[in-house]
Amino acid sequence: MQQQELRQKILDLVRDFQRNREIPKFVPGKTIVPYAGRIFDEEEVVNAVDASLDFWLTAGRFTRNFEADLAETIGVDEAFLVNSGSSANLVAFSALTSAQLTDRRVLPGDEVITPAAAFPTTVNPVIQNRAVPVFIDVQLGTYVPTAEAIAEAIGPRTKAVMIAHTMAVPFDAVGVRDICSRNGLWLIEDCCDALMSKLNGRHVGTFGDIATLSFYPAHHITTGEGGGVFTNDRQLARIACSFRDWGRDCYCSGGQNNSCGKRFSQQFGTLPFGYDHKYVYSHIGYNLKATDIQAAIGCAQLKKLGRFVTARRTNWSFLRQALSRYEDRLILPETPENSEPAYFSFVITIRQDAGFSRNEITAYLEKAKIETRNLFCGNLVRQPAYTDIESRVVGDLRNTDFIMNNTFFIGVYPGLSSKHIDYIVDTFEKFMKSR
Repeated sequence: MQQQELRQKILDLVRDFQRNREIPKFVPGKTIVPYAGRIFDEEEVVNAVDASLDFWLTAGRFTRNFEADLAETIGVDEAFLVNSGSSANLVAFSALTSAQLTDRRVLPGDEVITPAAAFPTTVNPVIQNRAVPVFIDVQLGTYVPTAEAIAEAIGPRTKAVMIAHTMAVPFDAVGVRDICSRNGLWLIEDCCDALMSKLNGRHVGTFGDIATLSFYPAHHITTGEGGGVFTNDRQLARIACSFRDWGRDCYCSGGQNNSCGKRFSQQFGTLPFGYDHKYVYSHIGYNLKATDIQAAIGCAQLKKLGRFVTARRTNWSFLRQALSRYEDRLILPETPENSEPAYFSFVITIRQDAGFSRNEITAYLEKAKIETRNLFCGNLVRQPAYTDIESRVVGDLRNTDFIMNNTFFIGVYPGLSSKHIDYIVDTFEKFMKSR
């Protein structure tokens, strides 16, 4: 049998296997209602096996397709795959430290404004590059900072602003972009929770200089472990890819040679003239590439992205309406003006005079098999790992502390059907009646 025919037979069998996979039925009170999870069918599995049969392993044909499709989906010039959202943040921020940016580069001791109510890896690259995080507060209901709070935090050594669109709710990227432009600051948008969220009709991530994504199974699409970096700035894209690819100056794709046509005819530093460009390093980088198998899964996931986002919005809207009767005890999530969030989750904060604590209601929900999560770190400044770092705090972080003690979230991801959502609402009703 010819190789191509044999490959097709294998892929057809894989497709049949996956189509016949038994999906457990939902039993209220017995089946877990996850806060997030991966949604896939035979196409992802077939793609993964197809890439495995190539055994190329590192970036290949699926990676090229995924990166091109991702860039087109968001509407940017450059998008590339890395091995996690955390690596995406590290690559994006590290790019701003490049000597190629001359006087605009971020240097050790320069300040970067960021919320204290954050996921660690939005802030970690700042610390790892020996810059100084400047922590600011966020708003209740949206869980993102105001543009005014950012403006007030600017100091003489401020060089950048790095903020996440928390839970896919856009921060005021228009106002923040204006502040950054007027003050000569870089803007990094962490969109790891927010693929397909929009503000003023534009995708988040297109307001800043460079932006990041996560493709962890909890996010809008998944490649297993995986993340992305995207930008309209070709220089930043080139620098970021260098940091991803060991710090090398060469930009040839895997398996390619001499794309620049000057592989053995250039001068770099004090290296011998004509030193092989493939082994010239312009940055102190890493190997943060993903595999072609991951990209193959991502290609199939991207085709479902529109359906995934619609399901998230439907589930969020149903919960928002159904739980509105409890707004005297709960601070429910808000949607900023002119925004279209691709909601990551449904965030709830317990009011001070609710008559019960966050831990009481989350324990009740967990006992009912409904998964809950706190809003990331609560207050990052209070986490053990950040006790002794160099930082600056603006204000008293009152809302961030309140979030630390009173906020949690539940799921809206596409794996939740109307039966799941109805069960969540019924469980809230039973808890409220018991108080």
